[in-house]
Amino acid sequence: MTAKIDYYFTCISPFTFLGHELLIKTAAAAGAQINFLPTRLGPVFANSGAKPLGERPQARQAYRLVELKRWAKKRGLALNLQPKFFPSDPALADSCVIALLAARQNPAEFAGRVMAACWVDDKNIADSQVIRAALEACGFDADAILAAAGADATAATYDQNTEQAVALGILGAPSYVLNGEQFWGQDRLELLAEALAQV
Repeated sequence: MTAKIDYYFTCISPFTFLGHELLIKTAAAAGAQINFLPTRLGPVFANSGAKPLGERPQARQAYRLVELKRWAKKRGLALNLQPKFFPSDPALADSCVIALLAARQNPAEFAGRVMAACWVDDKNIADSQVIRAALEACGFDADAILAAAGADATAATYDQNTEQAVALGILGAPSYVLNGEQFWGQDRLELLAEALAQV
């Protein structure tokens, strides 16, 4: 039986960006399937007790930057610690992932490009032109996907993913769930790989 990883994430999360490519490689190496589940972080944070970045104590905000720098180096990725367009609304990008899934397309490359647009290229992922460029770079029909991203069914799936995350006690983004076990944070990917080896 093919292992399945439920991937709770949002395209605006820097830690999701840092782990995204490694997740794809880890799943491929294990022959596992990734179930992409874009999720609204507000309700997840409210349920888990986490605070939005701007509401965290200064010590935690400062340490977050230290961790981002450390992990960017560890993962061998460029990362702008203070991107011009952060925070910004990830709803359009996340909804495009959902629309791609509904069209039976693999959203992995698109999601990675969008995350890099924010965290490397200093672009605003709330801008539909930025999203269009990422879709086109992946060879997708941007008009069709953008139209589907605005559909009621897409919004309903986004809400359903979020409700599911809250019900499961997902702590934040990224979170990976394998056989009911949560691995929270891209720094748990090595542990996820070990768990996959036991499946």
